[in-house]
Amino acid sequence: MKRLLVLALLIFCVLISRAQAQNGQSVKPDAVFLGNSITQNWSNFHPDFFKLNNYVGKGVGGEVTSQMLTRFRKDVLELQPCVVVILAGTNDIAQNQGYVTHRQIMDNIASMADLARFHNIRVILCSVLPAGTYRWRSEEFNLEVLPSQAIQQLNEMIRQYALENNYEFVDFWTPMSDEKGAMKEGLSSDGVHPYPDAYFIMEELVTPVISRLCGQ
Repeated sequence: MKRLLVLALLIFCVLISRAQAQNGQSVKPDAVFLGNSITQNWSNFHPDFFKLNNYVGKGVGGEVTSQMLTRFRKDVLELQPCVVVILAGTNDIAQNQGYVTHRQIMDNIASMADLARFHNIRVILCSVLPAGTYRWRSEEFNLEVLPSQAIQQLNEMIRQYALENNYEFVDFWTPMSDEKGAMKEGLSSDGVHPYPDAYFIMEELVTPVISRLCGQ
């Protein structure tokens, strides 16, 4: 009799564990943050910001927008978040994968946004962070204007696209840029990647937008 009771208890515990695991897997994130090393560092520096708010960080260092578009289904659509936060474009301007036009960058960002909308995921498009130079691209490369100017041009395209298509636009560039369009002193060690504390600026801007879109 005791053996039967022990066996029944074990079976019950296994079933409960499985149910809990399944429930954990079925919880949809409020937001997926898609980006490059800036987003990757964000989730590494501030893990509690993501965990406590039910956010997921999907940043891959060095990626350009075409690579993010390739993994968009796996890293965003399959997770079915309420919101996707897209922070992308600086590595395209740095020509990490070769020269691309602003139009090509914008087309990739637009494709990600429109895919999200088609799958009932709300969209936040973020401005590219300011940068005056790319230290890892010190060799000569084909850039028609300075990085700071190229970033401002792309940001205006992103802002306009968001406005025309009823997407949210979050402007990180303005509070983080200096008078020359580079990253403000004290916010970054290399002028591109924010220090851990600099992410608090970004969090204060994007969190209320996510909450509003998710009806919180």
